Amino acid sequence: MILTHGALRPYPSCLTRLSRLTRHLNLSFPNKNPFSISVSRYASSQFSPILSVSHRHSISCVQKGDQVSVEQPEIIFMGTGTSEGIPRVSCLTDPLKKCPVCAKAVEPGNKNRRLNTSILIRFPKPSGTCNILIDAGKFFYQSALRWFPTYGIRTIDAVVITHSHADAIGGLDDLRDWTNNVQPHIPIYVAERDFEVMKKTHYYLVDTSVVTPGAAVSELQFDIIHEKPFIVHDLKFTPLPVWHGRNYRSLGFRFGNVCYISDVSEIPDETYPLLRDCEILIMDALRPDRSSSTHFGLPKALEEVRKIKPKRTLFTGMMHLMDHEKVNEGLLKLMETEGLDVQLSYDGLRVPINL
Repeated sequence: MILTHGALRPYPSCLTRLSRLTRHLNLSFPNKNPFSISVSRYASSQFSPILSVSHRHSISCVQKGDQVSVEQPEIIFMGTGTSEGIPRVSCLTDPLKKCPVCAKAVEPGNKNRRLNTSILIRFPKPSGTCNILIDAGKFFYQSALRWFPTYGIRTIDAVVITHSHADAIGGLDDLRDWTNNVQPHIPIYVAERDFEVMKKTHYYLVDTSVVTPGAAVSELQFDIIHEKPFIVHDLKFTPLPVWHGRNYRSLGFRFGNVCYISDVSEIPDETYPLLRDCEILIMDALRPDRSSSTHFGLPKALEEVRKIKPKRTLFTGMMHLMDHEKVNEGLLKLMETEGLDVQLSYDGLRVPINL
């Protein structure tokens, strides 16, 4: 482990195999009318100066199992569910009451099956495809098993952390599969307060001197971030500070014209200016009826959408009361009545963007 506040030590790079991949997003609604999502490059002087913690290295290649190169930047939803995920074991084993959403979620390909909330940002660079992960929760490895082979993803160039709950950092130990077999190390971008938590929950990853000789753990490099813009692989991230319960700070992130806020109970007044001219808003919406003490419910999330006025909104972090098809059918009506382009995301959803 190397803790840095500036540039990271580069390691050898090579060009990945060029393989043309043209994918376009089709989002299925009950009426079966697909539409595509794209965003223009975000550039605004209000977010400078930038705290540069850029590292311009690329991951070493291997002869077998190279990741697929991409020409169009995109977001992949690695997970869109709560901490316990969907389906719940307690629902599937309940002899008296059937949970309709969890019952659907066990069906292959059903969009109600949700693991811990996380996205992967993929974009091309001269040295190959760059993969930046936001959060690696306790179900991350299961998400990677499902989507990395499916979409030709091999490396993880960086992980950006929103907060230090288990559904955001519980999968850091599983990154050993990458640092043992794919690449030398993985940079982790984390706020100071969350790094202090990691010193307790993942002490052996922060201080590898305590590891038994010969044991192979994740080789991570920790970069401390603050509530001001920073750079990861030439991509600017602007932190979006929010409250995730009383007195608990979490970060959303803006990159390009995409604003990502996965865990939120309240948006402070000072964060709203950072959300101006947002084209795609990805935001927390736990349940259909009300908010909890730590998460927006759908009514509050829609209230925020009306205030922020993004061009399109994708909700994430849904629990088992949120039936994908039924809720999306209701959300479609808001396009007719209010012109709101809102819907639930789902695990594996790919959204092309411009950066």
